Amino acid sequence: MIKAMGAPCDIKNLIPLYKHMITTLPSLVIQPLRYLLPVILIFFTACTPSDPGYLLPGELTEAHLLEHIEILASDEFGGRTPGTIYEEKTISYIIDQFEKYGIQPGMPGGTFRQSVPLMGQSTGHTRLSFRTADETADLSYQDDFMAWPAHVQETVSIRDAELLYVGYGIEAPEEDWDDFKGVDVEGKILVFKNFNPVTFEDRFDGGNRLYYGRWTYKYEQAIEKGALGAIIIHTDETAGYGWNVVRNSWSLERFFVFDEEGHDTEFEGWLTHDQSRHLFEMAGLDLDELLAEAENPDFKPVPLNSVSLNIDLAADYRSIEGTNVVGKLPGSDPELDHQAVIFSAHHDHLGYGEPVDGDSIFNGAWDNASGVSKVLNFARLYSIDPESVRRSLYFVTVTAEESGLLGSQYFAENPPIHQGDISANINLDATNIFGETRDIVTIGYGRSDIDDLLEEEAAHLNRIVKPDQNPEQGFYYRSDHFSFARQGIPALYPNQGNEFIDKPENYLDQVEEYRSHIYHTVHDRVHEWWDLSGAVEDMKLIYRVAKRIANEDSLRQWTAGDEFEQARRQAIEEAQKPGNQ
Repeated sequence: MIKAMGAPCDIKNLIPLYKHMITTLPSLVIQPLRYLLPVILIFFTACTPSDPGYLLPGELTEAHLLEHIEILASDEFGGRTPGTIYEEKTISYIIDQFEKYGIQPGMPGGTFRQSVPLMGQSTGHTRLSFRTADETADLSYQDDFMAWPAHVQETVSIRDAELLYVGYGIEAPEEDWDDFKGVDVEGKILVFKNFNPVTFEDRFDGGNRLYYGRWTYKYEQAIEKGALGAIIIHTDETAGYGWNVVRNSWSLERFFVFDEEGHDTEFEGWLTHDQSRHLFEMAGLDLDELLAEAENPDFKPVPLNSVSLNIDLAADYRSIEGTNVVGKLPGSDPELDHQAVIFSAHHDHLGYGEPVDGDSIFNGAWDNASGVSKVLNFARLYSIDPESVRRSLYFVTVTAEESGLLGSQYFAENPPIHQGDISANINLDATNIFGETRDIVTIGYGRSDIDDLLEEEAAHLNRIVKPDQNPEQGFYYRSDHFSFARQGIPALYPNQGNEFIDKPENYLDQVEEYRSHIYHTVHDRVHEWWDLSGAVEDMKLIYRVAKRIANEDSLRQWTAGDEFEQARRQAIEEAQKPGNQ
Protein backbone atom coordinates (compact mmCIF):
# COMPACT_ATOMS: atom_id res chain seq x y z
CA MET A 1 0.00 0.00 0.00
CA ILE A 2 1.39 3.39 -0.99
CA LYS A 3 1.60 5.77 1.94
CA ALA A 4 1.89 9.54 2.22
CA MET A 5 3.42 11.07 5.34
CA GLY A 6 3.36 7.72 7.14
CA ALA A 7 -0.33 6.96 6.60
CA PRO A 8 -2.56 5.49 3.86
CA CYS A 9 -2.42 7.82 0.86
CA ASP A 10 -5.32 10.21 0.65
CA ILE A 11 -5.82 13.11 -1.72
CA LYS A 12 -6.56 15.31 1.30
CA ASN A 13 -2.97 14.74 2.49
CA LEU A 14 -1.50 16.22 -0.66
CA ILE A 15 -3.52 19.41 -0.89
CA PRO A 16 -1.98 21.15 2.18
CA LEU A 17 1.48 20.04 1.02
CA TYR A 18 0.85 21.39 -2.47
CA LYS A 19 -0.44 24.73 -1.10
CA HIS A 20 2.67 25.02 1.06
CA MET A 21 4.93 24.38 -1.92
CA ILE A 22 3.14 26.91 -4.10
CA THR A 23 3.52 29.66 -1.50
CA THR A 24 7.13 28.94 -0.42
CA LEU A 25 9.14 27.55 -3.35
CA PRO A 26 10.79 29.77 -6.02
CA SER A 27 8.68 30.48 -9.06
CA LEU A 28 11.07 28.67 -11.40
CA VAL A 29 10.39 25.49 -9.46
CA ILE A 30 6.68 26.12 -9.08
CA GLN A 31 5.81 26.48 -12.78
CA PRO A 32 6.58 22.83 -13.67
CA LEU A 33 4.71 21.67 -10.58
CA ARG A 34 1.60 23.50 -11.70
CA TYR A 35 1.54 21.44 -14.89
CA LEU A 36 2.30 18.21 -13.05
CA LEU A 37 -0.49 18.65 -10.49
CA PRO A 38 -3.26 17.04 -12.63
CA VAL A 39 -1.08 13.95 -13.12
CA ILE A 40 -0.36 13.78 -9.37
CA LEU A 41 -4.05 14.10 -8.53
CA ILE A 42 -5.07 11.33 -10.92
CA PHE A 43 -2.45 9.00 -9.48
CA PHE A 44 -3.35 9.54 -5.83
CA THR A 45 -7.09 9.61 -6.39
CA ALA A 46 -6.81 6.03 -7.56
CA CYS A 47 -4.89 5.10 -4.41
CA THR A 48 -7.10 3.95 -1.53
CA PRO A 49 -6.41 1.88 1.57
CA SER A 50 -6.18 -1.80 0.65
CA ASP A 51 -7.49 -2.97 4.03
CA PRO A 52 -11.30 -3.12 3.75
CA GLY A 53 -11.46 -2.87 7.53
CA TYR A 54 -10.81 0.84 7.21
CA LEU A 55 -14.05 1.21 5.34
CA LEU A 56 -17.35 1.47 7.15
CA PRO A 57 -19.77 -1.37 6.42
CA GLY A 58 -22.41 1.14 5.33
CA GLU A 59 -22.93 4.74 4.42
CA LEU A 60 -22.42 7.49 7.01
CA THR A 61 -23.15 11.10 6.16
CA GLU A 62 -23.97 14.32 7.93
CA ALA A 63 -27.60 13.69 7.00
CA HIS A 64 -27.56 10.40 8.92
CA LEU A 65 -26.55 12.27 12.07
CA LEU A 66 -28.79 15.26 11.53
CA GLU A 67 -31.90 13.14 11.05
CA HIS A 68 -32.00 11.96 14.67
CA ILE A 69 -30.78 15.26 16.12
CA GLU A 70 -33.52 17.30 14.48
CA ILE A 71 -36.18 14.93 15.79
CA LEU A 72 -34.89 14.59 19.35
CA ALA A 73 -34.18 18.32 19.67
CA SER A 74 -37.52 19.43 18.25
CA ASP A 75 -40.05 21.26 20.42
CA GLU A 76 -42.19 18.13 20.24
CA PHE A 77 -39.69 16.42 22.57
CA GLY A 78 -39.88 19.26 25.12
CA GLY A 79 -36.26 19.27 26.26
CA ARG A 80 -36.36 15.58 27.29
CA THR A 81 -36.69 16.03 31.07
CA PRO A 82 -36.43 12.73 33.01
CA GLY A 83 -39.70 11.23 34.18
CA THR A 84 -41.92 13.22 31.82
CA ILE A 85 -43.94 12.43 28.71
CA TYR A 86 -41.03 13.95 26.80
CA GLU A 87 -38.59 11.38 28.10
CA GLU A 88 -41.12 8.69 27.22
CA LYS A 89 -41.29 10.02 23.65
CA THR A 90 -37.50 10.00 23.56
CA ILE A 91 -37.29 6.43 24.83
CA SER A 92 -39.91 5.20 22.36
CA TYR A 93 -38.05 6.83 19.49
CA ILE A 94 -34.72 5.27 20.47
CA ILE A 95 -36.26 1.82 20.90
CA ASP A 96 -37.98 2.12 17.52
CA GLN A 97 -34.60 2.83 15.91
CA PHE A 98 -32.93 -0.09 17.69
CA GLU A 99 -35.65 -2.44 16.51
CA LYS A 100 -35.34 -1.06 12.99
CA TYR A 101 -31.63 -1.95 13.00
CA GLY A 102 -32.16 -5.40 14.47
CA ILE A 103 -30.63 -4.51 17.85
CA GLN A 104 -31.87 -6.80 20.62
CA PRO A 105 -33.17 -5.78 24.06
CA GLY A 106 -30.16 -5.52 26.37
CA MET A 107 -31.68 -5.95 29.83
CA PRO A 108 -32.62 -9.21 31.57
CA GLY A 109 -36.17 -10.23 30.80
CA GLY A 110 -35.95 -9.15 27.18
CA THR A 111 -36.56 -5.44 27.63
CA PHE A 112 -34.84 -2.32 26.32
CA ARG A 113 -35.71 -0.42 29.49
CA GLN A 114 -33.87 -0.09 32.77
CA SER A 115 -35.88 1.78 35.38
CA VAL A 116 -33.89 4.30 37.43
CA PRO A 117 -35.52 5.24 40.77
CA LEU A 118 -35.33 9.03 40.89
CA MET A 119 -36.65 11.64 43.22
CA GLY A 120 -37.50 14.96 41.61
CA GLN A 121 -37.07 18.11 43.68
CA SER A 122 -38.56 21.52 42.83
CA THR A 123 -37.61 24.46 45.01
CA GLY A 124 -40.34 26.88 46.04
CA HIS A 125 -40.05 29.60 48.70
CA THR A 126 -36.39 30.56 49.03
CA ARG A 127 -34.77 33.29 51.13
CA LEU A 128 -31.21 33.82 52.31
CA SER A 129 -29.57 36.65 54.24
CA PHE A 130 -26.29 37.39 55.96
CA ARG A 131 -26.33 39.46 59.12
CA THR A 132 -23.92 41.33 61.35
CA ALA A 133 -24.72 43.62 64.27
CA ASP A 134 -24.74 46.56 61.86
CA GLU A 135 -25.88 45.16 58.51
CA THR A 136 -28.32 42.75 56.91
CA ALA A 137 -27.74 41.60 53.33
CA ASP A 138 -30.83 40.07 51.72
CA LEU A 139 -29.85 38.09 48.64
CA SER A 140 -31.87 37.47 45.49
CA TYR A 141 -32.57 33.85 44.59
CA GLN A 142 -31.06 32.89 41.21
CA ASP A 143 -29.37 36.26 40.70
CA ASP A 144 -27.20 36.08 43.84
CA PHE A 145 -27.39 32.53 45.09
CA MET A 146 -28.76 29.06 44.41
CA ALA A 147 -29.78 26.77 47.27
CA TRP A 148 -31.95 23.73 47.88
CA PRO A 149 -32.81 21.39 50.77
CA ALA A 150 -30.60 18.34 51.10
CA HIS A 151 -32.17 15.00 50.23
CA VAL A 152 -35.98 14.94 50.75
CA GLN A 153 -36.55 17.67 53.32
CA GLU A 154 -39.66 19.66 52.50
CA THR A 155 -38.64 22.73 54.50
CA VAL A 156 -35.43 24.15 55.92
CA SER A 157 -35.33 27.06 58.35
CA ILE A 158 -31.98 28.02 59.84
CA ARG A 159 -31.29 31.02 62.04
CA ASP A 160 -28.01 32.64 63.11
CA ALA A 161 -25.80 29.88 61.77
CA GLU A 162 -22.01 30.22 61.93
CA LEU A 163 -20.05 30.30 58.70
CA LEU A 164 -16.62 28.74 58.24
CA TYR A 165 -14.42 29.15 55.18
CA VAL A 166 -12.58 25.83 54.58
CA GLY A 167 -10.62 26.70 51.45
CA TYR A 168 -10.91 23.87 48.96
CA GLY A 169 -12.22 21.59 51.71
CA ILE A 170 -9.93 18.79 50.60
CA GLU A 171 -8.59 15.85 52.59
CA ALA A 172 -6.09 13.98 50.39
CA PRO A 173 -3.46 11.98 52.31
CA GLU A 174 -1.76 10.90 49.08
CA GLU A 175 -1.24 14.59 48.26
CA ASP A 176 -0.18 15.42 51.86
CA TRP A 177 -3.12 17.84 52.02
CA ASP A 178 -5.69 18.54 54.73
CA ASP A 179 -7.73 21.73 54.68
CA PHE A 180 -9.57 20.94 57.92
CA LYS A 181 -6.56 20.46 60.22
CA GLY A 182 -8.73 18.67 62.78
CA VAL A 183 -11.17 21.58 63.20
CA ASP A 184 -14.64 20.48 64.31
CA VAL A 185 -17.09 21.80 61.70
CA GLU A 186 -20.21 20.05 62.92
CA GLY A 187 -23.25 22.29 62.89
CA LYS A 188 -21.59 25.03 60.83
CA ILE A 189 -22.15 26.31 57.30
CA LEU A 190 -19.06 25.46 55.26
CA VAL A 191 -17.97 27.89 52.54
CA PHE A 192 -15.82 26.27 49.86
CA LYS A 193 -13.55 27.55 47.15
CA ASN A 194 -14.29 25.66 43.96
CA PHE A 195 -11.61 23.57 42.18
CA ASN A 196 -8.45 22.07 43.74
CA PRO A 197 -4.92 23.49 44.21
CA VAL A 198 -3.29 24.57 40.94
CA THR A 199 0.17 25.88 41.87
CA PHE A 200 2.05 22.62 42.47
CA GLU A 201 3.69 20.56 39.74
CA ASP A 202 3.92 17.52 42.00
CA ARG A 203 0.43 17.68 43.50
CA PHE A 204 -3.10 17.33 42.14
CA ASP A 205 -1.88 16.32 38.68
CA GLY A 206 -0.02 19.58 38.26
CA GLY A 207 -3.12 21.69 38.82
CA ASN A 208 -5.61 19.87 36.64
CA ARG A 209 -9.11 19.43 38.00
CA LEU A 210 -9.47 16.13 39.80
CA TYR A 211 -12.51 14.80 41.59
CA TYR A 212 -11.35 16.85 44.58
CA GLY A 213 -12.17 19.90 42.49
CA ARG A 214 -15.73 18.93 41.65
CA TRP A 215 -18.74 20.48 43.38
CA THR A 216 -20.02 17.00 44.21
CA TYR A 217 -16.92 16.34 46.30
CA LYS A 218 -17.47 19.55 48.28
CA TYR A 219 -21.03 18.57 49.20
CA GLU A 220 -19.90 15.04 50.08
CA GLN A 221 -17.29 16.50 52.41
CA ALA A 222 -19.91 18.62 54.18
CA ILE A 223 -22.06 15.53 54.70
CA GLU A 224 -19.16 13.45 56.01
CA LYS A 225 -18.12 16.20 58.42
CA GLY A 226 -21.60 16.70 59.85
CA ALA A 227 -21.88 20.30 58.66
CA LEU A 228 -25.20 22.11 58.72
CA GLY A 229 -24.89 23.26 55.13
CA ALA A 230 -22.49 23.85 52.26
CA ILE A 231 -22.00 26.85 49.98
CA ILE A 232 -19.60 26.95 47.02
CA ILE A 233 -18.10 30.25 45.90
CA HIS A 234 -18.62 30.62 42.17
CA THR A 235 -16.11 32.21 39.84
CA ASP A 236 -16.00 31.64 36.11
CA GLU A 237 -12.38 30.55 36.41
CA THR A 238 -12.77 28.01 39.20
CA ALA A 239 -16.04 26.57 37.87
CA GLY A 240 -15.10 26.54 34.21
CA TYR A 241 -18.43 28.14 33.27
CA GLY A 242 -20.47 31.23 33.97
CA TRP A 243 -23.12 31.86 36.60
CA ASN A 244 -25.79 31.36 33.95
CA VAL A 245 -24.90 27.66 33.85
CA VAL A 246 -25.30 27.36 37.63
CA ARG A 247 -28.59 29.24 37.50
CA ASN A 248 -30.02 27.31 34.56
CA SER A 249 -28.89 23.93 35.87
CA TRP A 250 -30.10 24.31 39.45
CA SER A 251 -33.21 26.44 39.10
CA LEU A 252 -35.07 23.69 37.26
CA GLU A 253 -36.33 20.48 38.81
CA ARG A 254 -33.40 18.53 40.25
CA PHE A 255 -33.08 14.77 40.48
CA PHE A 256 -31.19 12.26 42.56
CA VAL A 257 -31.18 8.47 42.80
CA PHE A 258 -33.47 7.76 45.72
CA ASP A 259 -32.37 5.68 48.67
CA GLU A 260 -33.56 5.44 52.25
CA GLU A 261 -30.49 7.08 53.75
CA GLY A 262 -30.79 10.79 54.42
CA HIS A 263 -28.17 13.54 54.38
CA ASP A 264 -26.61 15.07 57.47
CA THR A 265 -26.57 18.52 55.89
CA GLU A 266 -29.68 20.70 55.79
CA PHE A 267 -28.97 22.42 52.47
CA GLU A 268 -26.48 22.86 49.63
CA GLY A 269 -25.90 25.85 47.41
CA TRP A 270 -23.80 28.27 45.35
CA LEU A 271 -22.96 31.94 45.87
CA THR A 272 -21.95 34.40 43.15
CA HIS A 273 -18.49 35.91 43.14
CA ASP A 274 -19.81 39.41 43.91
CA GLN A 275 -21.95 38.26 46.82
CA SER A 276 -19.10 36.13 48.13
CA ARG A 277 -16.90 39.22 48.13
CA HIS A 278 -19.58 41.13 50.04
CA LEU A 279 -19.96 38.31 52.55
CA PHE A 280 -16.25 38.30 53.34
CA GLU A 281 -16.20 42.10 53.59
CA MET A 282 -18.99 41.89 56.17
CA ALA A 283 -16.66 39.63 58.18
CA GLY A 284 -13.76 42.08 57.77
CA LEU A 285 -11.95 39.71 55.41
CA ASP A 286 -10.56 40.00 51.90
CA LEU A 287 -11.99 37.35 49.57
CA ASP A 288 -9.14 37.50 47.05
CA GLU A 289 -6.55 37.04 49.78
CA LEU A 290 -8.35 34.03 51.22
CA LEU A 291 -8.93 32.45 47.81
CA ALA A 292 -5.20 32.73 47.25
CA GLU A 293 -4.47 31.38 50.75
CA ALA A 294 -6.33 28.18 49.86
CA GLU A 295 -3.29 27.29 47.70
CA ASN A 296 -1.18 26.96 50.84
CA PRO A 297 -0.95 23.43 52.30
CA ASP A 298 -0.73 25.07 55.73
CA PHE A 299 -4.17 26.66 55.28
CA LYS A 300 -6.50 26.40 58.28
CA PRO A 301 -10.27 27.03 58.31
CA VAL A 302 -11.19 30.68 58.78
CA PRO A 303 -14.35 31.63 60.74
CA LEU A 304 -16.43 34.41 59.21
CA ASN A 305 -16.71 36.02 62.63
CA SER A 306 -19.60 38.36 63.36
CA VAL A 307 -21.53 37.15 60.30
CA SER A 308 -24.44 34.74 60.62
CA LEU A 309 -26.69 33.11 58.04
CA ASN A 310 -30.47 32.89 57.92
CA ILE A 311 -32.09 30.74 55.28
CA ASP A 312 -35.59 29.50 54.50
CA LEU A 313 -36.16 26.86 51.86
CA ALA A 314 -39.14 24.86 50.69
CA ALA A 315 -39.31 22.08 48.14
CA ASP A 316 -41.82 19.74 46.57
CA TYR A 317 -40.93 16.19 45.62
CA ARG A 318 -42.14 13.56 43.25
CA SER A 319 -41.02 9.99 43.02
CA ILE A 320 -40.45 9.13 39.39
CA GLU A 321 -38.85 6.52 37.25
CA GLY A 322 -36.19 7.72 34.91
CA THR A 323 -35.34 5.25 32.19
CA ASN A 324 -32.12 4.08 30.61
CA VAL A 325 -32.42 2.47 27.18
CA VAL A 326 -30.23 -0.60 26.59
CA GLY A 327 -29.79 -2.37 23.28
CA LYS A 328 -27.52 -5.29 22.51
CA LEU A 329 -25.75 -6.71 19.48
CA PRO A 330 -24.54 -10.20 20.50
CA GLY A 331 -20.91 -11.03 19.86
CA SER A 332 -20.02 -13.63 17.26
CA ASP A 333 -17.34 -15.45 19.29
CA PRO A 334 -18.77 -18.01 21.77
CA GLU A 335 -15.68 -17.57 23.96
CA LEU A 336 -15.96 -13.79 24.16
CA ASP A 337 -19.62 -12.95 23.65
CA HIS A 338 -20.21 -12.82 27.43
CA GLN A 339 -17.92 -9.77 27.45
CA ALA A 340 -18.85 -6.40 25.99
CA VAL A 341 -18.08 -2.90 24.83
CA ILE A 342 -20.55 -0.24 25.98
CA PHE A 343 -21.46 2.78 23.85
CA SER A 344 -23.16 5.45 25.96
CA ALA A 345 -24.80 8.86 25.58
CA HIS A 346 -27.27 10.69 27.77
CA HIS A 347 -30.66 11.36 26.23
CA ASP A 348 -31.93 13.84 28.84
CA HIS A 349 -31.69 17.61 28.85
CA LEU A 350 -33.10 20.49 30.89
CA GLY A 351 -36.71 20.60 29.69
CA TYR A 352 -38.56 23.89 30.16
CA GLY A 353 -37.16 26.99 31.86
CA GLU A 354 -37.43 30.74 32.05
CA PRO A 355 -38.36 32.16 28.60
CA VAL A 356 -35.74 33.99 26.57
CA ASP A 357 -37.26 36.00 23.73
CA GLY A 358 -40.37 33.85 24.05
CA ASP A 359 -38.49 30.54 23.92
CA SER A 360 -38.65 28.44 27.09
CA ILE A 361 -37.56 25.02 25.76
CA PHE A 362 -34.01 23.82 26.38
CA ASN A 363 -33.93 21.64 23.27
CA GLY A 364 -30.46 20.18 23.86
CA ALA A 365 -29.51 19.61 20.24
CA TRP A 366 -25.76 19.66 20.85
CA ASP A 367 -26.08 18.46 24.44
CA ASN A 368 -26.93 15.72 23.84
CA ALA A 369 -29.21 14.77 20.95
CA SER A 370 -25.99 14.76 18.94
CA GLY A 371 -24.46 12.04 21.13
CA VAL A 372 -27.62 9.93 21.00
CA SER A 373 -27.54 10.20 17.21
CA LYS A 374 -24.00 8.84 17.26
CA VAL A 375 -25.06 5.87 19.39
CA LEU A 376 -27.93 5.14 17.01
CA ASN A 377 -25.68 5.38 13.98
CA PHE A 378 -23.05 3.13 15.55
CA ALA A 379 -25.82 0.61 16.23
CA ARG A 380 -26.89 0.84 12.59
CA LEU A 381 -23.36 0.42 11.24
CA TYR A 382 -22.32 -2.51 13.43
CA SER A 383 -25.62 -4.30 12.80
CA ILE A 384 -24.82 -4.42 9.08
CA ASP A 385 -22.00 -6.90 9.69
CA PRO A 386 -22.54 -8.42 13.15
CA GLU A 387 -20.30 -11.42 12.46
CA SER A 388 -17.28 -9.13 12.33
CA VAL A 389 -17.50 -8.35 16.07
CA ARG A 390 -16.40 -10.96 18.61
CA ARG A 391 -17.56 -9.37 21.87
CA SER A 392 -21.10 -8.15 22.41
CA LEU A 393 -21.87 -4.50 21.91
CA TYR A 394 -24.28 -2.61 24.16
CA PHE A 395 -25.82 0.64 22.98
CA VAL A 396 -27.00 2.60 26.01
CA THR A 397 -28.70 5.96 26.37
CA VAL A 398 -28.99 7.13 29.94
CA THR A 399 -31.24 9.46 31.87
CA ALA A 400 -30.50 12.31 34.31
CA GLU A 401 -26.94 13.10 33.27
CA GLU A 402 -27.67 16.78 33.71
CA SER A 403 -28.64 16.12 37.34
CA GLY A 404 -25.32 14.56 38.27
CA LEU A 405 -24.65 11.53 36.02
CA LEU A 406 -27.47 9.66 37.74
CA GLY A 407 -28.60 7.37 34.92
CA SER A 408 -25.08 6.23 34.10
CA GLN A 409 -24.31 5.83 37.80
CA TYR A 410 -27.27 3.49 38.16
CA PHE A 411 -26.43 1.55 34.99
CA ALA A 412 -22.74 1.18 35.87
CA GLU A 413 -23.68 -0.08 39.33
CA ASN A 414 -26.38 -2.40 37.92
CA PRO A 415 -25.25 -3.48 34.43
CA PRO A 416 -26.78 -6.46 32.59
CA ILE A 417 -23.37 -8.20 32.74
CA HIS A 418 -20.65 -8.07 35.37
CA GLN A 419 -18.48 -4.92 35.38
CA GLY A 420 -15.39 -7.13 35.08
CA ASP A 421 -16.66 -8.45 31.75
CA ILE A 422 -17.00 -4.96 30.24
CA SER A 423 -13.86 -4.28 28.24
CA ALA A 424 -14.50 -0.57 27.81
CA ASN A 425 -17.00 2.24 27.73
CA ILE A 426 -17.10 4.72 24.85
CA ASN A 427 -18.97 7.82 25.93
CA LEU A 428 -20.44 10.23 23.37
CA ASP A 429 -21.43 13.64 24.70
CA ALA A 430 -21.86 16.92 22.76
CA THR A 431 -20.40 15.94 19.41
CA ASN A 432 -18.38 18.06 17.02
CA ILE A 433 -20.80 20.46 15.30
CA PHE A 434 -18.10 22.89 14.17
CA GLY A 435 -16.37 21.18 11.25
CA GLU A 436 -13.62 18.75 10.34
CA THR A 437 -10.37 18.74 12.32
CA ARG A 438 -6.99 17.15 11.78
CA ASP A 439 -6.82 16.25 15.47
CA ILE A 440 -9.09 14.58 17.98
CA VAL A 441 -9.01 15.17 21.73
CA THR A 442 -9.48 12.44 24.30
CA ILE A 443 -10.46 13.48 27.82
CA GLY A 444 -8.23 11.66 30.29
CA TYR A 445 -5.57 10.93 27.70
CA GLY A 446 -3.03 8.35 28.88
CA ARG A 447 -5.16 6.89 31.65
CA SER A 448 -5.86 3.59 29.86
CA ASP A 449 -4.49 1.49 27.02
CA ILE A 450 -7.47 2.49 24.87
CA ASP A 451 -5.41 5.51 23.87
CA ASP A 452 -2.81 3.25 22.27
CA LEU A 453 -5.46 1.91 19.92
CA LEU A 454 -6.80 5.39 19.28
CA GLU A 455 -3.39 6.69 18.26
CA GLU A 456 -2.74 3.75 15.94
CA GLU A 457 -6.08 4.10 14.21
CA ALA A 458 -5.79 7.89 14.03
CA ALA A 459 -2.44 7.54 12.26
CA HIS A 460 -4.07 5.31 9.61
CA LEU A 461 -6.53 8.12 8.93
CA ASN A 462 -3.88 10.87 8.93
CA ARG A 463 -5.08 12.29 12.20
CA ILE A 464 -3.41 12.98 15.53
CA VAL A 465 -4.58 12.49 19.11
CA LYS A 466 -4.28 15.25 21.68
CA PRO A 467 -4.93 15.33 25.42
CA ASP A 468 -7.59 17.53 26.96
CA GLN A 469 -6.70 21.13 26.12
CA ASN A 470 -8.43 22.44 29.26
CA PRO A 471 -7.64 19.88 31.98
CA GLU A 472 -8.27 22.50 34.65
CA GLN A 473 -12.00 22.28 33.90
CA GLY A 474 -12.19 18.65 35.02
CA PHE A 475 -14.18 17.32 32.08
CA TYR A 476 -13.10 13.81 33.04
CA TYR A 477 -15.40 13.99 36.04
CA ARG A 478 -18.29 15.72 34.30
CA SER A 479 -19.71 13.18 31.87
CA ASP A 480 -21.10 9.67 31.98
CA HIS A 481 -17.83 7.82 31.37
CA PHE A 482 -16.87 8.76 34.93
CA SER A 483 -19.64 6.51 36.27
CA PHE A 484 -18.08 3.58 34.41
CA ALA A 485 -14.56 4.51 35.51
CA ARG A 486 -15.63 4.46 39.17
CA GLN A 487 -16.60 0.82 38.65
CA GLY A 488 -13.14 0.09 37.23
CA ILE A 489 -14.22 0.07 33.57
CA PRO A 490 -11.71 1.80 31.23
CA ALA A 491 -13.46 4.60 29.41
CA LEU A 492 -12.88 6.61 26.26
CA TYR A 493 -14.38 10.08 26.11
CA PRO A 494 -13.49 11.56 22.70
CA ASN A 495 -13.93 15.28 22.11
CA GLN A 496 -13.56 17.42 19.04
CA GLY A 497 -10.16 18.68 18.00
CA ASN A 498 -9.18 22.28 17.43
CA GLU A 499 -7.05 22.12 14.28
CA PHE A 500 -9.90 22.94 11.94
CA ILE A 501 -9.63 22.22 8.23
CA ASP A 502 -10.69 24.83 5.67
CA LYS A 503 -11.91 27.30 8.27
CA PRO A 504 -10.93 30.97 8.80
CA GLU A 505 -7.82 31.74 10.82
CA ASN A 506 -9.78 32.98 13.84
CA TYR A 507 -12.36 30.19 13.68
CA LEU A 508 -11.40 28.71 17.05
CA ASP A 509 -12.44 31.96 18.71
CA GLN A 510 -15.77 31.70 16.91
CA VAL A 511 -16.19 28.14 18.16
CA GLU A 512 -15.69 29.26 21.75
CA GLU A 513 -18.29 31.98 21.23
CA TYR A 514 -20.76 29.46 19.81
CA ARG A 515 -20.19 27.10 22.75
CA SER A 516 -20.73 29.73 25.42
CA HIS A 517 -23.85 30.96 23.61
CA ILE A 518 -25.59 27.59 23.47
CA TYR A 519 -24.34 25.57 26.46
CA HIS A 520 -27.26 24.94 28.84
CA THR A 521 -29.37 27.67 27.26
CA VAL A 522 -32.51 27.78 25.13
CA HIS A 523 -30.20 28.49 22.17
CA ASP A 524 -28.99 24.87 22.05
CA ARG A 525 -30.83 23.89 18.90
CA VAL A 526 -29.80 23.11 15.33
CA HIS A 527 -28.38 26.24 13.69
CA GLU A 528 -27.47 26.97 10.10
CA TRP A 529 -23.80 27.31 11.06
CA TRP A 530 -23.62 23.67 12.19
CA ASP A 531 -21.01 21.64 10.31
CA LEU A 532 -21.19 17.90 11.05
CA SER A 533 -18.39 16.89 8.70
CA GLY A 534 -16.04 16.58 11.67
CA ALA A 535 -18.51 14.39 13.54
CA VAL A 536 -18.61 12.00 10.58
CA GLU A 537 -14.81 11.76 10.49
CA ASP A 538 -14.65 11.26 14.25
CA MET A 539 -17.16 8.42 14.00
CA LYS A 540 -15.06 6.68 11.34
CA LEU A 541 -12.14 6.72 13.74
CA ILE A 542 -14.10 5.63 16.82
CA TYR A 543 -15.76 2.86 14.81
CA ARG A 544 -12.32 1.36 14.16
CA VAL A 545 -11.17 1.76 17.76
CA ALA A 546 -14.32 0.17 19.18
CA LYS A 547 -14.07 -2.71 16.73
CA ARG A 548 -10.54 -3.45 17.86
CA ILE A 549 -11.61 -3.33 21.52
CA ALA A 550 -14.39 -5.77 20.70
CA ASN A 551 -12.12 -8.14 18.77
CA GLU A 552 -8.75 -8.21 20.52
CA ASP A 553 -8.14 -11.12 22.88
CA SER A 554 -7.45 -9.09 26.02
CA LEU A 555 -9.65 -6.74 28.00
CA ARG A 556 -8.70 -3.07 28.19
CA GLN A 557 -6.77 -1.93 31.27
CA TRP A 558 -5.96 1.26 33.16
CA THR A 559 -2.44 2.62 33.09
CA ALA A 560 -0.39 1.40 36.05
CA GLY A 561 -0.95 3.63 39.06
CA ASP A 562 -4.23 5.12 37.84
CA GLU A 563 -6.82 5.84 40.53
CA PHE A 564 -9.19 3.26 39.01
CA GLU A 565 -6.65 0.44 38.51
CA GLN A 566 -7.49 -1.32 41.77
CA ALA A 567 -11.23 -1.21 41.07
CA ARG A 568 -10.54 -2.79 37.67
CA ARG A 569 -8.51 -5.58 39.19
CA GLN A 570 -11.20 -6.34 41.74
CA ALA A 571 -13.98 -6.28 39.12
CA ILE A 572 -12.17 -8.75 36.86
CA GLU A 573 -11.47 -11.08 39.80
CA GLU A 574 -15.13 -10.96 40.81
CA ALA A 575 -16.30 -11.64 37.26
CA GLN A 576 -14.17 -14.78 37.07
CA LYS A 577 -15.66 -16.33 40.18
CA PRO A 578 -18.09 -19.24 39.71
CA GLY A 579 -21.61 -18.00 39.20
CA ASN A 580 -20.59 -14.68 37.69
CA GLN A 581 -19.78 -16.00 34.25
